Amino acid sequence: MTYKNNLKIKKMKIIKTILCVLFGLMFINAGLDKFFHYMPMPEIKPEEMKIYEAFGAIVWLMPLIACIELLGGLLFIFPKTRALGAIVILPITVGIILHNAVLMPTTTGLSISGVLFLINLWMIGDNWHKYKPLFTE
Repeated sequence: MTYKNNLKIKKMKIIKTILCVLFGLMFINAGLDKFFHYMPMPEIKPEEMKIYEAFGAIVWLMPLIACIELLGGLLFIFPKTRALGAIVILPITVGIILHNAVLMPTTTGLSISGVLFLINLWMIGDNWHKYKPLFTE
């Protein structure tokens, strides 16, 4: 390997580490907010309020989502557990992108959820060798 290739690999590792830490912290923050409600809620339209009321009627749903976000965020931060964290948090990121695409189709919401989803897919692809034994006999 040449010096330029080593430098490029080191830069990619630094970028990946920074993105994974930020990604993990975002989900830890989201999970903690579901328990402590310290972030302000955006203005909700009446049709969206029905959905939130339905989610609230299932009393165990939001605590479950919060625990998954906390666990997935923590696992995502550390390189040894990142592969597991990426799989744990995948249903949450899919839900976020679908929610933003169907219920709140704004450019900002879709772009943020799209970036989160792509980071998650990148980490799954980056750790694919760890998942491969699950699909082979």
